[in-house]
Amino acid sequence: MDEENVLSNARVVRDLAEDLIGIIESANSMGEFRGTQRKESQTLVRRLRHCLPLLEELRDLDAHIPEICISCLHRLKRSFVLAKKLLKTCQAGSKIYLVLEAEAMVTRFNTVYDKLNHAMDGFPYKEIGISEEVKEQLELMCMQLQRAKQRIDGQDMELTMDMREVLSFDNDRITECECIEKLANRLPLNTLEDLRIETVAIRKLVKERRGQNAEGTQKIIDLLDKFKRFAGIEQVNVLDDPVPCNRSLRKCTSIAIPFEFLCPITLEIMRDPVIVATGQTYERASIQQWLDSDRRNCPKTGLPLTHNTLVPNVVLHNMILQWCENNNYQIPKKPLPPPPKKAQAEKVITLIQNLSSSQLQVQRKAITKIRMISRESPENRVLVAEKGGIPPIVQLLSYPDSKIQEHAVTTLLNLSIDEKIKKQVSEEAPIPAIIEILQHGTIGAKENSAAALFSLSMLDENKALIGSSNGIPPLISLLAEGTIRGKKDAATALFNLTISQSNKAKAIEAGAIKPLIKILENKGLDMVDEALSVLLLLAEHPDGRKELGQLSFIETLVKLMRDGTPKNKECAAAVLLKLCATNNNNLVVALQYGVYEHVSEISQNGTKRGKKKAVEILQLMSKTGQIPSYNINNVR
Repeated sequence: MDEENVLSNARVVRDLAEDLIGIIESANSMGEFRGTQRKESQTLVRRLRHCLPLLEELRDLDAHIPEICISCLHRLKRSFVLAKKLLKTCQAGSKIYLVLEAEAMVTRFNTVYDKLNHAMDGFPYKEIGISEEVKEQLELMCMQLQRAKQRIDGQDMELTMDMREVLSFDNDRITECECIEKLANRLPLNTLEDLRIETVAIRKLVKERRGQNAEGTQKIIDLLDKFKRFAGIEQVNVLDDPVPCNRSLRKCTSIAIPFEFLCPITLEIMRDPVIVATGQTYERASIQQWLDSDRRNCPKTGLPLTHNTLVPNVVLHNMILQWCENNNYQIPKKPLPPPPKKAQAEKVITLIQNLSSSQLQVQRKAITKIRMISRESPENRVLVAEKGGIPPIVQLLSYPDSKIQEHAVTTLLNLSIDEKIKKQVSEEAPIPAIIEILQHGTIGAKENSAAALFSLSMLDENKALIGSSNGIPPLISLLAEGTIRGKKDAATALFNLTISQSNKAKAIEAGAIKPLIKILENKGLDMVDEALSVLLLLAEHPDGRKELGQLSFIETLVKLMRDGTPKNKECAAAVLLKLCATNNNNLVVALQYGVYEHVSEISQNGTKRGKKKAVEILQLMSKTGQIPSYNINNVR
């Protein structure tokens, strides 16, 4: 009977070892990981490989196997399965998700390391005759796992902040945020193939979530829309009719549109599919626009087109109509075709010439028209720049007519979306004139001047220039006295400018903190997150921490952690952590206001980032002796 038990245990161990070796081989063969998690993924694969010598010895073992060994191997298998799933996400998951949820990914890696370490804890090396060399290697790995608490890489954090910055804009202003173009280049998500793969990955993510975390999923879809827009796609919404973030995504029908129904150029459902010479199918308007731009190759395959005849794909058209009827899906109305490129170019040249007219009404009409067309499409923005429109527009910033000033600064804002055009605009030295309009212009001009400064400050050299040109004080005035839109434009510009350490001091000296705190107290503005984001940057400066370390502000943060939205609580916890990390008195004050209860609740039920910040606050409390250390374990 004992012999049967020995054989039975040996078979179990052998099967488990084989399974674990198979997982390691699978992880080894995954290939390249996404850039944002590549280093950590490679480290995890390497740590899994460290277990190979042990598993190979166990596979060939015929001796008595104690139950504790089998128990350890079962735990190890669970941790390996978790590791494989995580690696698969880092290898084929949505690039947007991996950046936007960077902190959640760090938590997942740490969880895997904890489970690996737990599985190896108490492993009976001696009892089953594992060699001393293998034992020492694994014990060294366990020591490394204990110290392997990962943090977000600096570049990954910057990407995450850039994405959140894009999401913070109102929908009608997002086209003014050039940041998305930089993100598209860095990920990369700027080609048709990149976007096609990303769309498939996001669909899989939506399916896996089954309506859970609808708010986070909606953000990912919104970002995909914006990447499409900067890739030159006419209609950018993944969702035909986006539902509010607090609803289930079950109505998001467009995410489930069969991929063969989407035009390879626009990634939108086709209304009039046609076949080109290579046999590929496209939306008629999209491929015709491609051909009208003197391109003679197939967009999808790159092969030359032997003729330009477009043959209607009747079968696919009928399939699309049938699918739409069965799924109660209404194809968006066909947009008006863009004007012929030659005619548009001639129109732009005439308008640019009229900018220098001696007649006020002609000038005003010309800059108004250029403002409109510069907002319509990337092609129009390039056209205005190519035809020499930037210098006369910059000159109009100083024209003694408030309407012309407003149209000029707004046009420059539209043009600066494009990275290359932004540099061209900067070369014409518009910043002093924009700051002048920000100080003395109309309400609309001030708002758009703030947005223009934000856009231009994407270039690092302009951050310093705006600060040295005294551009921060008028932004603070707009923050204090402007309309809701003006306050949001000013807050966004200040956020980007105060990333620079020198501008932090300028903003603090100019009095940025008081209006930001006032915004926190005005619930009608709905700008708590924006204000806290700027305050978090200012809290990185000693003078900022000194001014923020007031009893009333600490109390405000505690109230937000108690009564705010999940995002409010997350941001408030981040600011409080920054203030307390260098001043224990702030921590004592927060505890007197009852923060412990609220931070404990956030550590259990907050957002991913909120939980992380809350745990760090609790650890700080424990380290400084404010709470017993065991309390931290109770809230993790």
